[in-house]
Amino acid sequence: MSGPIAVVVAGILIGNRGPQDAMSDLTQRYVFGFWQLVDEILNSVLFLLIGLEVLVLGFDPAFAWLSVASIPLALLARFLAVALPVTVMRTRQKFLPGTIPVLTWGGLRGGISIALALSLPDVAEKPALLAATYAVVVFTIVVQGLSLRSMVERVT
Repeated sequence: MSGPIAVVVAGILIGNRGPQDAMSDLTQRYVFGFWQLVDEILNSVLFLLIGLEVLVLGFDPAFAWLSVASIPLALLARFLAVALPVTVMRTRQKFLPGTIPVLTWGGLRGGISIALALSLPDVAEKPALLAATYAVVVFTIVVQGLSLRSMVERVT
């Protein structure tokens, strides 16, 4: 057995059963509120650092076509990744109308994508990958994130 996997499994078990079995309602509210606050602070710091990294990086205008092309490509990949399993599972399970469009449009990407792109070794392709990654992340956060509610209301 792996130590890290054992810790993850223990965390899942305790996280799922612990609040119900060992915490009062007031304790649950305080504990979950604390971790939500920590989550928000860490996300804010992450996006602040990513924004500072944009100032350091110099994007080449030659990659503009790649940035524009990467957005529909990412949406197409998300659509296929959602539509194929949902279509297969429809034989055994019923899905609400609009499941595929909502799951496709709601596939927001963010800090992890940029962190992975920034962690690439310094190779010739890194600037192009960074430009495409930043374009997809900015599009998903700004356009998809702000329009998701209206899309859900429209398709359901």
